[in-house]
Amino acid sequence: MNKVSSQLSTLLAAMALGATLTAAFSTPVQAQTTLKKVQDTGEITMGVRESSSPLSFTLGGGRFAGYHVDLCLAIIDKIKATVGRPVTIKYTPVTSQNRIPLTQNGTVDLECGSTTNNATRQKDVAFGLTTYMTEVRMAVKAKSGITAIKQLNGKTIATTTGTTSVQTLRKHRNAEKVNFKEVFGKDHADSFLLLESGRADAFVMDDNILAGLIANAKDPKEFKIVGEVLSVEPIAVMIRKDDPGMKAVVDFTIRDMMNSGALEKIYKKWFQSPIPPKNTSVNLPMGATLKALFKSPNDKPMEAYAK
Repeated sequence: MNKVSSQLSTLLAAMALGATLTAAFSTPVQAQTTLKKVQDTGEITMGVRESSSPLSFTLGGGRFAGYHVDLCLAIIDKIKATVGRPVTIKYTPVTSQNRIPLTQNGTVDLECGSTTNNATRQKDVAFGLTTYMTEVRMAVKAKSGITAIKQLNGKTIATTTGTTSVQTLRKHRNAEKVNFKEVFGKDHADSFLLLESGRADAFVMDDNILAGLIANAKDPKEFKIVGEVLSVEPIAVMIRKDDPGMKAVVDFTIRDMMNSGALEKIYKKWFQSPIPPKNTSVNLPMGATLKALFKSPNDKPMEAYAK
């Protein structure tokens, strides 16, 4: 056992003792932690997205795949070793609207989608170490002529219900005198359909999601990602707040995968190689900010990256 593994074991042992003492003086609900729940039930619920390729998306038939899905499977392997029993994985699709409440109320144990870690959300949930950095930009039709925010005046902008992309757009200095109409998709695929069908002139969202949707469009050449970077956002897996045992396992696994090169291999698999369902690549090499995070991991919120 190496030094880091020993430290994790010591931490988890201390937490287990604390949970035992807590259980003796409180109700079972108060004492419940994610690891204890998994140990008792032999089941863990992974929150996944249906159209957040290449981070998390459906393959149909109850199967899900993506960068964060692979990462969370590795985390669950560590959880199995920690609780010392086989664990069944239950996949639960979540949306931008319900992902936080479902994590808070215990329906989802590990949310493995495309969620931005920000200060507001940290009041309600916790995040693992940052595993992706996204730039919020806009997708447009290649023939539209739109290349910048100032050209959105009088246009219709699509975004996904429960996300913050349009609010971010409105706050950008280049959008101060730009008036546009908003239309909302129930999920990212629905929002992209608004652009594809001509009901919206642009779709504002994380660049990785836009790239994934374009790669799987009927004709990817019809679309392009353009415009100023509206914000740089740290994306991470989400867990319940005030659950240090779960946080320890999540962060240990991520840090270990970063150090070993395993997470970089998963990144190249999903961002720089052909992926299902159309066997096309989103072609997004790892950026400088994420490379730096792999060397010095942290779980800082989006506000820490504001210029």
